[in-house]
Amino acid sequence: MSERLVGILLSSFTKILIPGIKVTIPLTILSFAVSLVLGLILALVQVARIRVLKEIAFIYIWIFRGTPLIVQLFIIFFGLPGLGIMIDAFPAAVLAFGLNLAAYNAEVFRSAIEAIPAGQTEAAYMVGLNYPQTLFHIVLPQAFKIAFPSLFNNLISLLKDTSLASSITVVELFTSAQQIAARTYEPFALYCEAALIYLIFSTLLTWLQGYLESKLVWKSHDESKVTAKGRKKPMVGF
Repeated sequence: MSERLVGILLSSFTKILIPGIKVTIPLTILSFAVSLVLGLILALVQVARIRVLKEIAFIYIWIFRGTPLIVQLFIIFFGLPGLGIMIDAFPAAVLAFGLNLAAYNAEVFRSAIEAIPAGQTEAAYMVGLNYPQTLFHIVLPQAFKIAFPSLFNNLISLLKDTSLASSITVVELFTSAQQIAARTYEPFALYCEAALIYLIFSTLLTWLQGYLESKLVWKSHDESKVTAKGRKKPMVGF
């Protein structure tokens, strides 16, 4: 490796990292927030007994899971202006990534909700809880714990998918690497450096996932211990 290449890599590291922190990470967080809210709504619609809404949710998920993300990006950023709808590059990317991932998160939430035993819902109704109370106090807290690993995996995938935003002029991590590679004529080294930064971000998220999952496990364990202690021992030997 020549001194020139080493110098390019050292000087470009922060130039690629800073857009990653200022643009890639906010883009990931905002898109994921959109996908969580919309995905949960779609999941609740799917488990509800309203046929029309279930069909709408099914069609939404079918379309966004069945078409390429980059095509969705292009439709929102390049296609909508033809209909008179102008959206800047960053909001367009947030919208595209959020709408796309919502289809996947909806299926994660749906499967997690359906994994909750029906007996718990029936017991909640027996003690006087209505449907919203049962949903928000009994079903969703447990469903979230079940869905958490899959949701976090989707978050890590989304972080890497944000590189596609470079195709609609968002100056994020990968765009910065492309610009430097074009100036220095060192595409292999610069793209490897960009890949390293993505790997660092993904590794940090993976560590965070493991930490949060361990907290959820311990919290569930503590709650079960409290419940067990609160039970009265059966009276025998009258």
